[in-house]
Amino acid sequence: MSTPAATREATGLRLVLVGWGAIARATARLLRDRGTRVEIVAVAVRDPTKPRSDLPPEALLLTRPRELGQIEAEMVIEAAGRHTVVPWRRAALEEGLDFVVTSVSAFAEPGVLDGLTELAVRTGAQIHVPPGALGGVDALAAASAIGIDTVEHNIIKPPQAWLGTPAENLCDLHALTCAEAFFSGTADEAASRFPQNANAALTTALAGTGPETTRVTLIADPDAEDNRHEIRADGRFGELSVILRNKPLDENPKSSALTALNLVRCIENRLNPVVI
Repeated sequence: MSTPAATREATGLRLVLVGWGAIARATARLLRDRGTRVEIVAVAVRDPTKPRSDLPPEALLLTRPRELGQIEAEMVIEAAGRHTVVPWRRAALEEGLDFVVTSVSAFAEPGVLDGLTELAVRTGAQIHVPPGALGGVDALAAASAIGIDTVEHNIIKPPQAWLGTPAENLCDLHALTCAEAFFSGTADEAASRFPQNANAALTTALAGTGPETTRVTLIADPDAEDNRHEIRADGRFGELSVILRNKPLDENPKSSALTALNLVRCIENRLNPVVI
């Protein structure tokens, strides 16, 4: 249920957050501290009985996607994991609400992006994919207009960041003395096998040449002190080279602060008279 522009000017942008983990909480805090004209009208959670003292006082708790039809909002923001993307996005798009996704690896599943794109076209809503923990995505997307020859994305993290993933079966994370590349393949393969750790690779792929032609290498480096992304591309536009060393969120060291910051930018761009 969308809200007229005149009402938005008076009350600010009305948001629904899907999830209340580190990214969602950091985004809400940043919006509040910056005085951004938004109202978090609802938060979707799996267990509504769990104590959450830091929830925005005006926010309703939702547990089912169909409840979006009872909420007046303009934008739904997913920050809860890959499994939530399809049901909540479908419900949001059916209501004509724009949907912002952080768990981009959901698009590695065949037909998901095409189906949701068709729904967005039909309802006039938009699907937003912010850069997340990356930079340079805007340049990559612009360059794709005249064609890109190659895109490579290396993701380098400390060994402990790869614990609990298939990397444990591909190298001895506890015994590494130097950097080891334990996976090399397409962005599609990386996002499917490492959905939490290689989520950013699919963002690069969607901006550039696509999931099946973007090459991704995953590296465990015992000397790494932060998470690093190295993106290289070349084509008729020239050459692109981006290196990011991401600092973690205070709320969760496994999440990059830039992910929340890019969500804030995406939200504020809906309100700002000048958009960069």
